[in-house]
Amino acid sequence: MSEKYWVPAIERANQVINLIVREPGLHRLIDLSKTLNVNKSSMFSLLNTLETLGWIVKEKGDTYSLGPTLGGYSGAYFRQFNLLESFYKEAALSVNAINETIQLGTLHGTHVVYLAKEESDSRVRLVSEPGMQFPAHATALGKIQLTQFTYEKLQQLYSEKELVQVTPYTVNSLDHLWEQLETAKKSGYICEEQEAALGFYCVAAPIYNHEGGIVNGVSFTMTESSWTVKKEKAIDEIMKLAKRLSIHARFGQFNHQ
Repeated sequence: MSEKYWVPAIERANQVINLIVREPGLHRLIDLSKTLNVNKSSMFSLLNTLETLGWIVKEKGDTYSLGPTLGGYSGAYFRQFNLLESFYKEAALSVNAINETIQLGTLHGTHVVYLAKEESDSRVRLVSEPGMQFPAHATALGKIQLTQFTYEKLQQLYSEKELVQVTPYTVNSLDHLWEQLETAKKSGYICEEQEAALGFYCVAAPIYNHEGGIVNGVSFTMTESSWTVKKEKAIDEIMKLAKRLSIHARFGQFNHQ
């Protein structure tokens, strides 16, 4: 990487963490300062920051070990693979039943982030790919996760953001969006018709963790001709898939944070 984009402070913190990983509970401030050739004043500030963030903890004898924050990061890192493994295993069954594409996504602010996709045999391919983001209010995948919020929370979330009209069919008022969410809360699913892309229809259902919180969503996407024929079956199948993935989540196989 070009030095232009390099952050020395982060590199130094990484050196400290790596040393503590190799030899936990052995190094004091003075030891770290000498080993890494960093003056004591700078090392004190760095260690104090890392300790405050929970990345490291000070042990008896003023030595340092890894902190709970890094433990949480480690757990989250490995859970994401369990999440994807569970999704691909279960989604394949649902795709076989409906022969339409299924996507997995998570809510990030006012956007949905696509995490995975299981393709059908259809010649029509979706432009959305894992890692891409899209306005949550315009997608079934995003809306179903917005159902976890109260109206007040929804207002806060969109206080400085407008509901971008992606297509002529996209919901463009908070009150209308709230009506959609209220209906979805009662039914357990939500449909979206050409709000994200003209000619495409979706249905999504939520994935719950062991605490009953919504952590992700899954959705079917299909063309209008398929929607006319498969809508009811797709609704039933996406709810079954979400239920199976929620069972995985409740038993700790994954739990998005």
